[in-house]
Amino acid sequence: MKKLTSWLVPAFFTAVALYSCSGSDTYEATPVTQDSYPGILAAFGSNINLSSLENYANQPKPAYITRDNTVGNPITDKGATLGRMLFYDKNLSKNNTISCSSCHKQELAFGDNAVASTGVNGTTGRHSMRLVNARFGNEMKFFWDERAANLEAQTTFPIQDHNEMGFSGTNGDGTLQDLIAKLQNIKYYQEMFKFVYGDTTVNQTRIQNALAQFIRSIQSFDSKYDAGRAASANDQQPFANFTAQENQGKNLFLAPPVFDAAGNRTGGGLGCAACHAAPEFDIDPNSKNNGIIAKISGTGIDVFNTKAPSLRNVTNSSGIENGQFMHTGNLTTLQQVIGHYGNINIAPGNTNLDPRLAPNGNGQKLNLTSTEVNAVIAFLKTLSGADVYTNKKWSNPFK
Repeated sequence: MKKLTSWLVPAFFTAVALYSCSGSDTYEATPVTQDSYPGILAAFGSNINLSSLENYANQPKPAYITRDNTVGNPITDKGATLGRMLFYDKNLSKNNTISCSSCHKQELAFGDNAVASTGVNGTTGRHSMRLVNARFGNEMKFFWDERAANLEAQTTFPIQDHNEMGFSGTNGDGTLQDLIAKLQNIKYYQEMFKFVYGDTTVNQTRIQNALAQFIRSIQSFDSKYDAGRAASANDQQPFANFTAQENQGKNLFLAPPVFDAAGNRTGGGLGCAACHAAPEFDIDPNSKNNGIIAKISGTGIDVFNTKAPSLRNVTNSSGIENGQFMHTGNLTTLQQVIGHYGNINIAPGNTNLDPRLAPNGNGQKLNLTSTEVNAVIAFLKTLSGADVYTNKKWSNPFK
């Protein structure tokens, strides 16, 4: 991986055009000077350069990526910069110890390597999923159980959770309004909200929009898969840059299986793409649960976890898994994941199993060979890029 380059102190006397976070084309020329934003300079130094913002709004993406779940909140350089500050700011937690980045780490494709992430009053109820390419998912809802209608709504759920960030309004916690008052009194937010929105007012909608813009800006299209797909007419063609094993794995991933009456695979592929369609590799919005219905802690079952992160960057660019898998975090390797799907057990009480995993009413048995398992793993590793792990614009901006 490439190392982060050093960055010079901003040229604070450069004139820039200010425009609203909503993407308005109304411009007001305002000089960005060192004296204009002393709070931002003190907190972020050269990591935030208001005279030369990072490119969040106009990042290139492949022509074959056509989905975009941004609705009514387009990414702007200013808004995403504010979102970056908020994402990494521990002030968003009750006791100033936890930020969004505590559970969504850049070095892990914005996921976590703890089964349950640590919060201010305990741990999360589910494993923290990766956030890479959230913008391009066909599923508009967020969280494993899809309880947030969109990403904007999702961003303040952890803040208002007693265990996670502690502004729940219960169990002695303050409320979201207490957090807003807290941020309103921080100098760099007074300056940044005025820079982005034209006034210093901090409110829930502005926080949600900025965080969502930053998260949607986190994209990864520099993988071996992308290089192969860009040179091919479609995913079904053999990719010239793939090994024979990787092409075999791609074919197995894409092709539907053939089952007998008892649910035994007798031919075809593995059918992974039925729920994780290329080229985004996000979850099908119509998916039901995948047969894992346990809870991280406590008793009982949980059958309503139907969301999943994109399969892009399931490993890092060295082929190492980016933390655990599933909402329980109980699987630690791709081999274990494939093994789970290879032999689906329909557990008692699971009334929400995806029917694609139960051909003819029986839990599927893929009858995988070791050659097939290794080929699919080799293909999944081609979905990982490198830039997302080191790019400064997605890194912690605090000094």
